[in-house]
Amino acid sequence: HTDLVVGDVYDLQAVGIERESFDVVHAHQVLQHVPDPVGALRAMGAVCKPGGIVAARDSDYHAATWFPAVSGLDRWMELYQTIARSNGGEPDAGRRMLAWARSAGFQDIVPSASLWCYATPVDREWWGGLWADRVTKSAFAGQARSSGLATDEDLA
Repeated sequence: HTDLVVGDVYDLQAVGIERESFDVVHAHQVLQHVPDPVGALRAMGAVCKPGGIVAARDSDYHAATWFPAVSGLDRWMELYQTIARSNGGEPDAGRRMLAWARSAGFQDIVPSASLWCYATPVDREWWGGLWADRVTKSAFAGQARSSGLATDEDLA
C-alpha cells in the first residue's frame, strides 16, 4: 500500500499525517530547495514509525562535471548556484546529507551515493533540453533576469 502525500514538509500533520504513521518516508530532490533541511528531516522522522526508514536523495551540483569544458555550462552552474542559494536552498546538498541526518537526530544512518551519466546522444538531448527550457522559460529565468544576474541574451 502506497500513499503519495503532497504538503509542507515542515508541517505534515496539516495534511492529515499522524505521527509515526509511515513505514517509509522518502524525499527525492527536496532538501536542496528548503531553507531548513535538518528541520525537514526531523519532520519526516516524526511521521515515520519506529524501526521505519527515512530516505532522502539529493543532488550535489558542484559534483557535476562535463567534458569537454564548455564556458556556457560553467556560467550556468555559477548562475544556478547563486539563484538557488538566494532562494534559501543549498544546491550542494548531497555532501551535507550525512551531517544533516546526524543534526536531525538520526542514529542508524546508512549513507550512500549514486550518479547520473548523460552520455548518449538521446540522454544529452533530454537533459540539455530540460535545462534549456528551465533557463529560458521558468521562474529560474525570471529570477535571473529580475535580479540582474543575466540578460535575455545571456540565457539564450
